[in-house]
Amino acid sequence: MRIKTKLSLGIGFLFFVILLFGILSMVSIYRLKNDAALILKNNYESLVYCNLMQEALDKVPIDSGSKNLFEQNLRKQEANITEPGEMEATAMLRKSFNLLKAGIDNDSVKVIIRQALHDVIRLNQNAIFRKNAVAASTAESSNNWLMLIFTILILITFTISVNFPGIISEPVVSLNEGIKAILNKDYGKRIYLKHKDEFGDLAVAFNSMAEKLDEYEHSNLAKITFEKSRIETIINQMNDGIIGLDEKQHILFLNVVAQQLLGLKEADIAGKYAVDVALNNDLMRTLLQNKQQHKELKIFSENRESYFQIEFLSVENKTQAIGEVIILRNITPFHELNEAKTNFIATVSHELKTPIAAIKISVQLLADQRVGNINPEQQELVNSIRDDADRLLKITSELINISQVETGKIQLKIEPVSCRDIIDEAVDAVQYILQQKGLTIWQEIAPNLPLIAADKDKTSWVLINFLTNAIRHSNESAQIILKVEAHNDKIQFTVKDFGVGMEEKHLSRIFDRYYKVPGQSTTGSGLGLSVAKEFIDAQAGKVWVESKPGSGSLFSFDLPVNVNGTA
Repeated sequence: MRIKTKLSLGIGFLFFVILLFGILSMVSIYRLKNDAALILKNNYESLVYCNLMQEALDKVPIDSGSKNLFEQNLRKQEANITEPGEMEATAMLRKSFNLLKAGIDNDSVKVIIRQALHDVIRLNQNAIFRKNAVAASTAESSNNWLMLIFTILILITFTISVNFPGIISEPVVSLNEGIKAILNKDYGKRIYLKHKDEFGDLAVAFNSMAEKLDEYEHSNLAKITFEKSRIETIINQMNDGIIGLDEKQHILFLNVVAQQLLGLKEADIAGKYAVDVALNNDLMRTLLQNKQQHKELKIFSENRESYFQIEFLSVENKTQAIGEVIILRNITPFHELNEAKTNFIATVSHELKTPIAAIKISVQLLADQRVGNINPEQQELVNSIRDDADRLLKITSELINISQVETGKIQLKIEPVSCRDIIDEAVDAVQYILQQKGLTIWQEIAPNLPLIAADKDKTSWVLINFLTNAIRHSNESAQIILKVEAHNDKIQFTVKDFGVGMEEKHLSRIFDRYYKVPGQSTTGSGLGLSVAKEFIDAQAGKVWVESKPGSGSLFSFDLPVNVNGTA
């Protein structure tokens, strides 16, 4: 029988007994309540009525008030006839009382009335004694049944409480002992249970597991050697360089790629201390000194430059480090693809600038009144073409900048530059779109700012980009704050808008290439902020952003002060 079935039967039986005990208790209490209610209503009330009539009859003389009291209680008695013979006695009482009301007030009438009252009282007293005996009998019977059921329930509960824990605990103890034996590598341990339930199944599964572990433990050395050879073959077939070290930094193995990169043979350095090998090997020294995950290395191998990404894997046994694996992941194909992509972008962007510029010139000629008048619909088409051409030109410029960044060929002209010149150039560049949207720029420029060492054009481009983004995300007639101040040996430029702002999760990615904040304006390529960061980083500066939803955004960058320069 399954454990679930045993539990269901035991608990179900207890539930049935408790339910039966409760029902019998309620039925017994209900019967006793009914018996007591019948005695009170049927008999005790009749005695009360008779006593009140007796008191009214005993008054001398019997006045009208006494007769009324007698009449009221007689009517109540007539409505409460419950015992055999009580109806005849009550009828005699009514008949005699009618004579009394008719004016026949003599002792013989009163004697008859008292006799009738005595009969009613006697009948109800006898009924009370009889019904009390019945109630007592019912209570005794109910008590006996309840005591019997209670005793059975106690015995069953005691039996279950004594035996059932053993049914559960004994197999658990056996299984616990078996598991401890396995932990101590005693794979010969077996568990024998006669239970035909889940514990029996678990014991069979445990014995099967112990048998398999015992077979594995006693497998022959040839099999282990075969598995080792197979793993070595797999490692040697990999295109990545792999170096294995033990917990004391001794070299365990090298695959073929690692041997080619290091210029060493595994047989020559296996078992040697890696630090000693690094003394005469530049690549090994670099690997041991720069334990940074995903760091890239450019290595000249097989008569060409190759790129590898370093990964360090710690080998642990439980919580104890027992070795380390160094992986030189070959990422040369990705670099080649990225370089091809960059060259393609640079070429296409450069080639597109000429036709786009021609389109802009043609649009300007079409809009010139000296060439000829155009109707409003044509003017709208011309404006649309001009806007699209400006957008394409902006995108191609950003693509050219990003291609310079990716190839590392950013052309910088670092010279002493006045902060005021950069500010004026940037503000003039955005003046037209400011007027179109009804915005104003509030300038907070610190006085006597020193000159900065920067590329004027690229720094102005960055500030224009920040201002353009602020304008794009500001409401009409709003204000944008442009703040420039000195911080130690740096000059900090800050652009603050009061637009929708950004959630914190977007701030770490806002300077990534092609990233756009979801739900905000879809205009732009997503390259501007990335290029701006690269331009500032190339000039030994720093770019950052602060923003909260509903509070606008604050974009800042700083650049170093030119030595001995003032504005």
